[in-house]
Amino acid sequence: MKLLHLLSGGAAQGLVTQLEDRFEAKSGCGIDASFGAVGMMKDSLLAGAPCDVLILTEALIGQLTVSGELVAGSAQALGVVKTGVAVRAGEPAPDVGSPAALKAALQSARGIYFPDPLKATAGIHFMRVLKQLGLDTELAGRLRPFPNGATAMRALAEAAEKEPGLLGCTQITEILNTPGVQLIAPLPKEFELATVYTAALCTRATQPQAARELIALLASADAAALRRVCGFD
Repeated sequence: MKLLHLLSGGAAQGLVTQLEDRFEAKSGCGIDASFGAVGMMKDSLLAGAPCDVLILTEALIGQLTVSGELVAGSAQALGVVKTGVAVRAGEPAPDVGSPAALKAALQSARGIYFPDPLKATAGIHFMRVLKQLGLDTELAGRLRPFPNGATAMRALAEAAEKEPGLLGCTQITEILNTPGVQLIAPLPKEFELATVYTAALCTRATQPQAARELIALLASADAAALRRVCGFD
């Protein structure tokens, strides 16, 4: 079977996974996907990793189109993804609906799980929020960063079985796609991060037709309900 190579930010993992069988049945092409922090996926592309379809933030897709890595006019937006706060499934959910409530919840947490503060969209933003709240130094010993949001949420689910009172922060799609954790709420409006994720065709694609079909499927009206379930607005 032919393989289509996909590099994607972790925000789109749940959506791609749920549409994979439908795409394979229609196109006769399998998907070899790598998911991770958007900065890492950009670095992988620029380092020469095989890539037919790239899914990153709208801003990065624009930059990579200008630099010639992506086919102009091929980009299609998948939707807006917000960043939210999570706990282990079944645990009491603290109030995080205002800056003061979020600050109190973070101060009470025994550990805080989040993605890479240098390469991941949500991780970079979360560190900015901590600094705005004046908590970056106070909570330094309780911060537990991971390479991406998916690994952070899996680690939260596993650790919270032994150590209750943990919190997580990453993109809502990654929270919803991880068994064992549950979404409390998006970050308060004052700290909201709403990121448009976009899929585009790589200029060095070896399966360009299949790539275009996958992009069309991900962005299609038929997949709109699934995108919402996966956490895209």
